[in-house]
Amino acid sequence: MSSNIDTNVAALVREAIAHKRMSRQQLAEQARISLSTLEKALSGQRPFTLNTLVRLEDALGVSLRSPQPVPLTGVTEGTPGVAPEELGAYSRRAVNWLEGSYLVVRPVFSGGDALYTYQTEIAWSEPHSHLVFREGERVDAEFTQNGAVSVPHQSGYVYLVTNRYGQYRLIVLTRPTITGEMFGIISSLQATRGAHLMPVSTPIVFIPPKCMNGPITYGSIEPGHQLYAPLKAYVDRTVDEPFAILLK
Repeated sequence: MSSNIDTNVAALVREAIAHKRMSRQQLAEQARISLSTLEKALSGQRPFTLNTLVRLEDALGVSLRSPQPVPLTGVTEGTPGVAPEELGAYSRRAVNWLEGSYLVVRPVFSGGDALYTYQTEIAWSEPHSHLVFREGERVDAEFTQNGAVSVPHQSGYVYLVTNRYGQYRLIVLTRPTITGEMFGIISSLQATRGAHLMPVSTPIVFIPPKCMNGPITYGSIEPGHQLYAPLKAYVDRTVDEPFAILLK
């Protein structure tokens, strides 16, 4: 079943196709995606991935993502093919190994032993001239976020930054291991009772789908679930190796 976001995107694509008087085959060729991928996304049989959205935006010359990644305060637009200095001044060729889809796993913010999983896509945005990320497959869809990716040479870490009207969320990740996983920490706000928000930090892991055997489940993963043990091992590895340090 397609989400409201994907339904809205599909409507925008159809409108743009009609306005430009082009066929779906022509759009697929210009966006460098298969016609089958385009047809399935437009019919709601599969979600629009960030990579597909970026390619469609380039081909149609319109914005399809809502909300758009919010520009970071003080960040200027990069020159074509090179990110702005505030994000690390990286070229697309230098960071293309980061592009792709990841299974994200972290402990649930509410405490307890359960884990929480969702999807994040990282892709190059031509209009912004830097990497962007977009979350998907979140059970709590209202908390879905997207934003900019910073890859400074000096620290050797990858930063996923959300700035929504001055409210920041930050994910700091290691560079990928030899098998592609990235380990780190997320710092965000947890919704508590009523309308109160509380700062929270916890380990987080980005796992390429190739590292997972069998189907992937999104949402809450409770102890006893077939994916719990292997995913818990990833989370524990973050602080056991350690890839990150959590101080008490």
